[in-house]
Amino acid sequence: MNPKNPLETVYFITLPEGHTFSDAAMKIDPSVPLPVQKKAQGDPNDFDMSDISPEQVLAGILTVLAYDHHNEHLEYYRSILFQARPNIKKELTEAAILKTKNEDWDFAEELFMTLKGADPEDKAVVLNLALFLDQRAESYRRSGLTDDADAYDADALEYYKEAMNAEPPIADAFFNAGFFYLKQHDYHEAKGAFETYLALTCDAKDEDMDENARYKQERAQELVNRISNENMDDAAFAQAYRLISSGKEEEGLEKIRKYLANNQKTWNAWFLLGWGLRRLARYDDALQAFTQALNCGGDTNSDTYNELAICYIEQGNTAEAKKALMKAFSIAPEDTKIISNIGYLYLKEGNKAEAQKYFTAVLEFDPNDRIAAHELAKLEAGE
Repeated sequence: MNPKNPLETVYFITLPEGHTFSDAAMKIDPSVPLPVQKKAQGDPNDFDMSDISPEQVLAGILTVLAYDHHNEHLEYYRSILFQARPNIKKELTEAAILKTKNEDWDFAEELFMTLKGADPEDKAVVLNLALFLDQRAESYRRSGLTDDADAYDADALEYYKEAMNAEPPIADAFFNAGFFYLKQHDYHEAKGAFETYLALTCDAKDEDMDENARYKQERAQELVNRISNENMDDAAFAQAYRLISSGKEEEGLEKIRKYLANNQKTWNAWFLLGWGLRRLARYDDALQAFTQALNCGGDTNSDTYNELAICYIEQGNTAEAKKALMKAFSIAPEDTKIISNIGYLYLKEGNKAEAQKYFTAVLEFDPNDRIAAHELAKLEAGE
């Protein structure tokens, strides 16, 4: 997010009667002040009325729509925008998606907020904003910026909820929210979202669906079945995760043990138990829990091996830690968290050359990873 108030780059003017912009389809009401984007060059407060361009006005309107949601003239500004640029939503959406792919997070967020301001009733824009914030949170979490990731997750959740309340319903809002809830280990909400998606798409004829639509139906049904079969939507499971992630490990462990008493084969539950124990530095007990998770189906999940490796590292067993990390790496070769841990392991062994390779690889995947950048800088400085 921008450190300064973006509205400080806008000033408001009242155009004289009869003033027009000859090269733009903009019908101006002289009684309403127009937002104008200050010029980047020269003194931004020095301007000649005749020198103001339509682009400055449109840029000013876009800034107001994005950041001044209580402005009394929003509807009027929107009308000017769509008169002058009928395809503005398509242009902004394409630009926002491109910036998201390039992880230019601040610029992408500004574009998405502008889109929402331009058409607040378009719930497809709301869903795109939720997906963007979800991706941004994932990127920050991979970079070790947990607090920032949590904040963006919270914002994403609010927009997912808004998208799921759309009328008529947007099926994809429920499909994508289902995966968001899965990442939050809230299996009850995830199951409900996937079930709603299936209900909204059940009348679609097979011959009318493309490959992607069929995949999404099959995937949603698969996840609903799995959550039901493993009783993962038990309220105790979600409560345990929330407690452990908020620092109340002992309370969370009590909840997950109660769940495990009747669900011994659920690998996620064993993983959650191990995670809580590891956070309490009870590495022997955590290792047992993660081993159980592997035996119950968690052997295809890279996080299980990664957590196992952390426990081995803390115990000083670097040989087993390396085996576990390499297994995690084989499952998720682009997971910067795993790559970074391999770098730390080599550091622990005193192999600075190998450590440098892995920290460099982290930055190739995520140039914004501050932890890897810090470690790499120390290595290059000979520390």
